[in-house]
Amino acid sequence: QVLVSFPPLRNEEAVRVLRGRMKGIQGHCNSCYMDAALFSLFSCTSVLDSMLFKPFPLCDRNVQNILRDEIVNPLRKTGFVMARSVMHLREQLTEKGQCSSFTTAEKDPEEFLNLIMHHILGIEPLLKLQSGGQEEQDCYCYQIFMDKQEDLVVPDVQQLVEHSFLSSDLKLVEIPSCFIIQMPRFGKEYKMFSKIIPSLELDITDLLLDSPRECCVCGDVATLECS
Repeated sequence: QVLVSFPPLRNEEAVRVLRGRMKGIQGHCNSCYMDAALFSLFSCTSVLDSMLFKPFPLCDRNVQNILRDEIVNPLRKTGFVMARSVMHLREQLTEKGQCSSFTTAEKDPEEFLNLIMHHILGIEPLLKLQSGGQEEQDCYCYQIFMDKQEDLVVPDVQQLVEHSFLSSDLKLVEIPSCFIIQMPRFGKEYKMFSKIIPSLELDITDLLLDSPRECCVCGDVATLECS
């Protein structure tokens, strides 16, 4: 346990602490879905640090303490988290989630995020989506669904998000405080792309519902949108 809190790693400090052998979160017994999610959410950003400190109404303080003191703080301090720390969290999730396979089986990252954010910590949904003018949908992360695109051999995240929103006729109802995106490259059996280039910034202008945008013909405020 590391009981002192550390800020997220940035720039040269992130490279120094996180690069090399025995760095990151140690995998064990199909934990990769959780290891990758936890690393993405906490290693280099503080946007979800409220999960570690805030006493939410439904919050399980034991799970919160494990997440903060055994995983996030060691990751930010030394760049390494032992597999037994993640297993400790998985055991607690198994106990709280009415699912006996959290300690042994590979899971969908969305299932893990929904369990820990909604059922255990009681956090409000991070995303509001609308599809084809229907009712709003609340969720914690967005999983990219799309058909195979022959022209996208090594895509970046920006391209994948835009293609996925377009093919699903989706819009963001509002700018999200945190936009967690699950790539179409997980699981043992099938990966749609061999590699995906991270987009260091994401332009969501065209993904926002009723967002004023410039007409590509005349330059005035657009009144129509062609998919």
